[in-house]
Amino acid sequence: MVEMRVAGIALDAASRSPIVLLRDPSGRRQVPIWIDQAQAQNILAGLNGEKPPRPLSHDLMVSLIEAGGMVLERVIVHAIEDNTFRAVLKISRADGESCELDARPSDAIALALRTDSSIWMLEEVVADASIPVDAEADEEEKEDFRRFLDRTSPAELIRHLREAQPEAAGTEGVVGEPGEEPEPGEPGDGPQTPPPESGGPPAG
Repeated sequence: MVEMRVAGIALDAASRSPIVLLRDPSGRRQVPIWIDQAQAQNILAGLNGEKPPRPLSHDLMVSLIEAGGMVLERVIVHAIEDNTFRAVLKISRADGESCELDARPSDAIALALRTDSSIWMLEEVVADASIPVDAEADEEEKEDFRRFLDRTSPAELIRHLREAQPEAAGTEGVVGEPGEEPEPGEPGDGPQTPPPESGGPPAG
């Protein structure tokens, strides 16, 4: 397995969908996972160490884990099935036993960031879904996403998502996540074929 770190959130130039970038220790390979705006904001909050006035869903999940005497040991992204990344949470229980819980990668990453837990990915998944790192392009995309969030109100964000759905519906590899029924064109935790201008190979 390869320990990955969250390199940041970028914005897909074609679909305007956010992408969470996981990078390997060498800094030469990264795995893009297409997510939606809400998932991106949850990951960004964890990445920036933001403490909301009232607990958000992932903050509440962390509190429940701690209240139960459990510890999130690590997050493992272990497969790509039906064009969707699969992940599990490896949790140590109070009795000393461990268990694994199925989770969406976006939720798993958001929890890992809030608990300082490690994020791991099977080597075959990295090999199948990774693209070469272009640091300059990555930074530009991250800044683009930050500017997009700064100038977008919650109402505009919802309107943007609705407008983007018909467009995204025709994009190869756009899928919903396990456990929920995706709306038409809703991006899930899945690899997608990058647009031609991105220069990256198909990620799955």
